[in-house]
Amino acid sequence: MATRPDATRRRFLKAAGAAIAAPYVITSTALGAGNVPPASDRIVVAGIGIGNMGRGDQVAFLRRNDVQYVAVCDVRASFRNEAKAKADAHYGNRDCQSYNDYREILQRPDIDVVHIATPDHWHTIMVTEACREGKDVYCQKPETLTLREGPLMIDAARRYARVVSGGSQRVLEDYRRIVDPCWGGRYGNIESINVLKLDISKRCNLPAEPVPDDIDWEMWLGPAPWAPYNAARCDGNFSTVENSWRSYDDYSGGAITDWGAHHFGGATFAIDVRELQPIAVDYGEGSRGPYLTFRYPNGRQLHHNHPEMAHLQVVGDGHVQTAKRVPRYKGQGGIYGDFIECVKTRERPFRDIELAINTMVVCHLGTAAYKLRRSLKWDVAAQRFTDDAEANRLLDRARREPWIL
Repeated sequence: MATRPDATRRRFLKAAGAAIAAPYVITSTALGAGNVPPASDRIVVAGIGIGNMGRGDQVAFLRRNDVQYVAVCDVRASFRNEAKAKADAHYGNRDCQSYNDYREILQRPDIDVVHIATPDHWHTIMVTEACREGKDVYCQKPETLTLREGPLMIDAARRYARVVSGGSQRVLEDYRRIVDPCWGGRYGNIESINVLKLDISKRCNLPAEPVPDDIDWEMWLGPAPWAPYNAARCDGNFSTVENSWRSYDDYSGGAITDWGAHHFGGATFAIDVRELQPIAVDYGEGSRGPYLTFRYPNGRQLHHNHPEMAHLQVVGDGHVQTAKRVPRYKGQGGIYGDFIECVKTRERPFRDIELAINTMVVCHLGTAAYKLRRSLKWDVAAQRFTDDAEANRLLDRARREPWIL
């Protein structure tokens, strides 16, 4: 399978050749100027979901000289119009195309990469379809809404040889103060780490409101159960408590998945279990209320709300160990630069989808244990709870047609 940059170059040259019979102008931007590569050497990028985090993602990709940003998609007309205007202003033209339906972007053969920042209930469908259409993907966290979705994402990335990166920049950038001493051997042989206070999502019973002309409500809901429009139900603000889609379990897992992608991601990175999944989660009740202990096959433990430990507190045996090299981003420009560099080289990015999914498994196992209020065993190979029919009913959820997996 040819890499996407080469395919883009061939399309560019073919189009240029076809245009030779008619008058045309090749601009300095197209040819490249200064440190800007010619159009044939840029990664062609489009955005799906351009509210809040999507806006930030768009700006990050627009700032890159090795990217050509050509299309945006959002079910809100105001969001996509704003995003199109931003891209057009950046390039000094009106070439950026806008779409209401993400499938139109995925069907464009000139697009190499999509970044996805929709509500969580859309992520797996969009990522797997993008991989099938030959796109590399940068997907914002939380990558999944259910346990079943993780293996589907990983399979799509591997089956179609796609570069797929999760979007938690905090794992490396915010938690270095914990990661560096852990990998540097300061704590000795590490036994455990603790993460504090992350609540699960809740049911949404907001009353119906008139649907504004600005939003395609049916498309916003997509695979989620039908529900009446309410501005707070679909608000993209960062609250995980109320009045945002992040708060409600039809669309997100709440703080335990939203912030958990960051906190558990940083914690598993620090104690070097990010390539593993827990084999069990133990439920207990203490002075702070319910708490969990995730047990890994190498004996290390990850606590949530441990009653006697502080946030990101590490416990080790104190015998200083030989330092290990801490994995870093590739390329230049943080997590976005790491992803684009891997699009070029076909390496796996720092937040490769498999590592991101391992973090999400922690989040979802924790949610199941809190809902059932008991300990659970996890069969990593089978991706199921061991001998537990009740828990296995929480592996996935029904989706509205035609949005099925």
